[in-house]
Amino acid sequence: MTMQLAHPALTTLGKRKGKQKFRNAEEARKARELAAEWEAKQAKWNKEYGKPIKLKKTTNKLIIPKIPEGRGTRHLSSIDSGHTGAVTIKQTQQYTGDKIIGIGTMHKSNAVPIFNDEAAKDISKMRR
Repeated sequence: MTMQLAHPALTTLGKRKGKQKFRNAEEARKARELAAEWEAKQAKWNKEYGKPIKLKKTTNKLIIPKIPEGRGTRHLSSIDSGHTGAVTIKQTQQYTGDKIIGIGTMHKSNAVPIFNDEAAKDISKMRR
């Protein structure tokens, strides 16, 4: 058994971004100003609205709500018909009339009812 190695681009290891490089000093200065402005806004928001809310961890316990007193669930009993045992299998349906004389196949296994000999001849002559 051989082990296939994946292409280096498919790995999840070693994908840290290095130090950001800028084309010139002006872009570097703008990036520093934007970062400082963002930090100031975050500090202002945390001061105004408080720290972010930490969500509680959920557990796998099943929580069953309590039903208030006087509001119990009604118990509905099932009807006893007196029958016990297995259920019989439904009989297959079969055409017993005399209008349809057969089933023809047109294009791509398309089943078509045939009502008379003329329709059967027409279907047999059809091509793509």
